[in-house]
Amino acid sequence: MIDTEICHRVLEKILNVLIKKAEHPVTQKTTDIAPDDGDIHLDACINDKQHTIYSVGMQRGGKGELPKKSKYFQCNIDSDIVSPGERCTKLKTSYIIFICTFDLFSDEQHIYTFENRCLEYLSLTLGDEISEIFLSTKGKKDDVDAKIKDFLAYIENSTDACAQQTSSPLVKAIHKKVTEIKLDKDMELRYMTLLQR
Repeated sequence: MIDTEICHRVLEKILNVLIKKAEHPVTQKTTDIAPDDGDIHLDACINDKQHTIYSVGMQRGGKGELPKKSKYFQCNIDSDIVSPGERCTKLKTSYIIFICTFDLFSDEQHIYTFENRCLEYLSLTLGDEISEIFLSTKGKKDDVDAKIKDFLAYIENSTDACAQQTSSPLVKAIHKKVTEIKLDKDMELRYMTLLQR
Protein backbone atom coordinates (compact mmCIF):
# COMPACT_ATOMS: atom_id res chain seq x y z
CA MET A 1 0.00 0.00 0.00
CA ILE A 2 3.00 2.36 0.10
CA ASP A 3 2.73 2.62 -3.68
CA THR A 4 0.01 5.17 -4.48
CA GLU A 5 -0.73 3.72 -7.90
CA ILE A 6 -1.14 0.16 -6.59
CA CYS A 7 -3.27 1.39 -3.67
CA HIS A 8 -5.40 3.35 -6.15
CA ARG A 9 -5.87 0.30 -8.40
CA VAL A 10 -6.71 -1.98 -5.44
CA LEU A 11 -9.39 0.46 -4.26
CA GLU A 12 -10.92 0.75 -7.73
CA LYS A 13 -11.07 -3.04 -7.99
CA ILE A 14 -12.61 -3.53 -4.54
CA LEU A 15 -15.20 -0.77 -4.90
CA ASN A 16 -15.78 -1.28 -8.64
CA VAL A 17 -15.65 2.48 -9.24
CA LEU A 18 -13.38 4.89 -11.06
CA ILE A 19 -11.40 6.95 -8.58
CA LYS A 20 -10.08 10.25 -9.86
CA LYS A 21 -6.48 11.05 -9.04
CA ALA A 22 -5.63 9.96 -5.50
CA GLU A 23 -3.23 11.80 -3.23
CA HIS A 24 -0.26 10.01 -1.74
CA PRO A 25 -1.23 7.60 1.00
CA VAL A 26 -0.41 8.19 4.63
CA THR A 27 1.13 4.81 5.34
CA GLN A 28 1.33 2.90 8.60
CA LYS A 29 -0.55 5.48 10.64
CA THR A 30 -0.12 4.04 14.12
CA THR A 31 -2.32 4.90 17.05
CA ASP A 32 -2.00 3.58 20.59
CA ILE A 33 -5.31 2.40 22.02
CA ALA A 34 -4.06 1.40 25.46
CA PRO A 35 -0.58 0.66 26.87
CA ASP A 36 -1.29 -3.07 27.18
CA ASP A 37 -3.35 -3.38 24.02
CA GLY A 38 -0.64 -2.81 21.42
CA ASP A 39 -0.87 -0.63 18.35
CA ILE A 40 -3.40 -0.30 15.59
CA HIS A 41 -1.81 -0.04 12.17
CA LEU A 42 -3.65 1.69 9.37
CA ASP A 43 -1.78 0.58 6.27
CA ALA A 44 -2.92 3.37 3.97
CA CYS A 45 -5.20 6.36 4.06
CA ILE A 46 -5.71 8.25 0.81
CA ASN A 47 -7.88 11.08 -0.47
CA ASP A 48 -9.24 11.52 -3.97
CA LYS A 49 -10.47 14.49 -6.01
CA GLN A 50 -14.08 13.65 -5.12
CA HIS A 51 -13.31 14.43 -1.44
CA THR A 52 -13.51 10.80 -0.40
CA ILE A 53 -11.20 9.17 2.13
CA TYR A 54 -10.23 5.51 1.83
CA SER A 55 -8.59 3.74 4.76
CA VAL A 56 -7.18 0.32 3.95
CA GLY A 57 -5.83 -2.15 6.49
CA MET A 58 -4.49 -5.67 6.27
CA GLN A 59 -5.68 -7.89 9.10
CA ARG A 60 -4.30 -11.31 10.08
CA GLY A 61 -5.54 -11.47 13.68
CA GLY A 62 -7.71 -9.65 16.19
CA LYS A 63 -10.88 -11.07 14.70
CA GLY A 64 -13.09 -10.25 17.69
CA GLU A 65 -12.13 -6.60 17.94
CA LEU A 66 -12.26 -5.76 14.24
CA PRO A 67 -15.75 -4.13 14.18
CA LYS A 68 -14.72 -1.80 17.04
CA LYS A 69 -11.39 -1.13 15.33
CA SER A 70 -13.34 -0.03 12.27
CA LYS A 71 -15.31 2.40 14.44
CA TYR A 72 -12.06 3.70 15.94
CA PHE A 73 -10.55 4.34 12.49
CA GLN A 74 -13.66 6.27 11.47
CA CYS A 75 -13.44 8.43 14.60
CA ASN A 76 -9.79 9.22 13.82
CA ILE A 77 -10.60 10.17 10.24
CA ASP A 78 -13.42 12.48 11.30
CA SER A 79 -11.47 14.11 14.14
CA ASP A 80 -8.68 14.98 11.69
CA ILE A 81 -11.18 16.86 9.50
CA VAL A 82 -13.46 18.64 11.98
CA SER A 83 -12.35 20.38 15.16
CA PRO A 84 -14.69 20.96 18.12
CA GLY A 85 -17.13 23.74 17.28
CA GLU A 86 -16.81 23.34 13.50
CA ARG A 87 -19.72 22.32 11.28
CA CYS A 88 -20.00 18.62 10.47
CA THR A 89 -20.72 19.43 6.82
CA LYS A 90 -16.93 19.41 6.33
CA LEU A 91 -16.85 15.64 6.92
CA LYS A 92 -16.01 13.60 3.83
CA THR A 93 -17.38 10.39 2.37
CA SER A 94 -15.29 7.58 3.80
CA TYR A 95 -14.59 3.91 3.25
CA ILE A 96 -12.95 1.78 5.93
CA ILE A 97 -11.62 -1.36 4.26
CA PHE A 98 -10.08 -4.38 5.94
CA ILE A 99 -8.47 -7.13 3.89
CA CYS A 100 -8.56 -10.18 6.17
CA THR A 101 -6.99 -13.62 6.06
CA PHE A 102 -10.02 -14.98 7.92
CA ASP A 103 -13.79 -14.86 7.53
CA LEU A 104 -14.99 -12.42 10.19
CA PHE A 105 -18.67 -13.35 9.79
CA SER A 106 -18.29 -17.07 8.92
CA ASP A 107 -20.62 -16.87 5.93
CA GLU A 108 -18.03 -17.79 3.25
CA GLN A 109 -18.37 -14.41 1.50
CA HIS A 110 -15.35 -12.73 -0.08
CA ILE A 111 -16.80 -9.32 0.71
CA TYR A 112 -19.09 -7.88 3.37
CA THR A 113 -20.22 -4.25 2.97
CA PHE A 114 -21.90 -2.27 5.73
CA GLU A 115 -23.59 1.11 5.89
CA ASN A 116 -26.02 2.64 8.38
CA ARG A 117 -29.64 1.76 7.58
CA CYS A 118 -32.97 2.11 9.35
CA LEU A 119 -33.97 -1.23 10.91
CA GLU A 120 -37.65 -0.55 10.29
CA TYR A 121 -37.11 0.42 6.61
CA LEU A 122 -33.97 -1.25 5.27
CA SER A 123 -34.17 0.71 2.04
CA LEU A 124 -33.71 3.94 4.05
CA THR A 125 -30.05 4.83 4.57
CA LEU A 126 -28.84 7.31 7.16
CA GLY A 127 -26.85 9.22 4.57
CA ASP A 128 -23.73 9.63 6.72
CA GLU A 129 -21.61 8.51 3.73
CA ILE A 130 -19.69 5.90 5.75
CA SER A 131 -19.06 2.43 4.33
CA GLU A 132 -17.19 -0.36 6.06
CA ILE A 133 -15.95 -3.22 3.91
CA PHE A 134 -14.43 -6.49 5.09
CA LEU A 135 -12.75 -8.69 2.48
CA SER A 136 -11.90 -12.30 3.27
CA THR A 137 -9.30 -14.52 1.64
CA LYS A 138 -11.37 -17.48 2.89
CA GLY A 139 -14.46 -16.67 0.79
CA LYS A 140 -16.02 -19.48 -1.24
CA LYS A 141 -19.14 -17.89 -2.72
CA ASP A 142 -19.39 -16.38 -6.19
CA ASP A 143 -19.87 -12.85 -4.84
CA VAL A 144 -16.92 -11.06 -6.49
CA ASP A 145 -15.31 -11.16 -9.92
CA ALA A 146 -12.30 -13.28 -10.85
CA LYS A 147 -9.87 -10.34 -10.48
CA ILE A 148 -10.81 -9.83 -6.83
CA LYS A 149 -10.57 -13.58 -6.24
CA ASP A 150 -7.05 -13.54 -7.75
CA PHE A 151 -6.12 -10.57 -5.56
CA LEU A 152 -7.40 -12.30 -2.40
CA ALA A 153 -5.68 -15.56 -3.38
CA TYR A 154 -2.40 -13.63 -3.63
CA ILE A 155 -2.97 -12.01 -0.23
CA GLU A 156 -3.45 -15.50 1.21
CA ASN A 157 -0.39 -16.93 -0.58
CA SER A 158 2.05 -14.20 -1.65
CA THR A 159 4.53 -16.44 -3.42
CA ASP A 160 6.31 -16.34 -6.76
CA ALA A 161 4.29 -19.40 -7.84
CA CYS A 162 0.97 -17.72 -7.05
CA ALA A 163 2.02 -14.57 -8.94
CA GLN A 164 3.12 -16.61 -11.96
CA GLN A 165 -0.18 -18.50 -12.15
CA THR A 166 -2.38 -15.41 -12.24
CA SER A 167 -3.36 -13.47 -15.34
CA SER A 168 -4.16 -10.39 -13.22
CA PRO A 169 -1.97 -7.36 -14.07
CA LEU A 170 -2.79 -5.95 -10.63
CA VAL A 171 -1.49 -9.04 -8.80
CA LYS A 172 1.64 -9.02 -10.96
CA ALA A 173 2.23 -5.32 -10.13
CA ILE A 174 1.71 -5.99 -6.42
CA HIS A 175 4.09 -8.96 -6.50
CA LYS A 176 6.74 -6.86 -8.27
CA LYS A 177 6.46 -4.23 -5.52
CA VAL A 178 6.54 -6.88 -2.76
CA THR A 179 9.69 -8.38 -4.30
CA GLU A 180 11.36 -4.94 -4.45
CA ILE A 181 10.50 -4.27 -0.80
CA LYS A 182 11.87 -7.66 0.29
CA LEU A 183 15.19 -6.78 -1.37
CA ASP A 184 15.35 -3.34 0.29
CA LYS A 185 17.86 -3.52 3.17
CA ASP A 186 16.36 -0.46 4.93
CA MET A 187 12.92 -2.06 4.84
CA GLU A 188 14.37 -5.31 6.18
CA LEU A 189 15.90 -3.42 9.11
CA ARG A 190 12.60 -1.65 9.83
CA TYR A 191 10.76 -4.99 9.72
CA MET A 192 13.24 -6.63 12.09
CA THR A 193 12.92 -3.67 14.48
CA LEU A 194 9.13 -4.03 14.39
CA LEU A 195 9.41 -7.77 15.15
CA GLN A 196 11.70 -7.02 18.12
CA ARG A 197 9.20 -4.48 19.48
